[in-house]
Amino acid sequence: MTNIKIVKLVNGDDIVCAFPSDQLPEDSKLLRISKPFQVKYIPQLTPQGFKDYVALVKWTAYTSDQIITIPKEKIMTITNATGEMQSSYVSIIGEYNVVDKVPGRLQTPSYERERVSDEDDRRINEIFDEFEDDPTVH
Repeated sequence: MTNIKIVKLVNGDDIVCAFPSDQLPEDSKLLRISKPFQVKYIPQLTPQGFKDYVALVKWTAYTSDQIITIPKEKIMTITNATGEMQSSYVSIIGEYNVVDKVPGRLQTPSYERERVSDEDDRRINEIFDEFEDDPTVH
């Protein structure tokens, strides 16, 4: 699949998707995208410092629609996805048709807690202290 694009929306969202061949007429104010996933950047603290983990989240949750129509005026840019992003997208679109099951009430996922080392705790506190001391940061 080589038609995988990253669509940057005016609200700042990055959407990875495919463009179906059956687009609306060129003068239409709408664009069709297929199987869209939002790119979420999740910061992680590693032994080497902070790094971003990239997660793909179904953009239009709770629907089985595969083709989504969006207004062109809400799009800032459209770029080609990198090879790595294309691979991630292709590996996850097989799960697109799995309809999200909503239980009687939404449950908060449980996370395993892990204690931050004393050294990491000290470094994190130093970073926050620097922000408190900087009058340009509010």
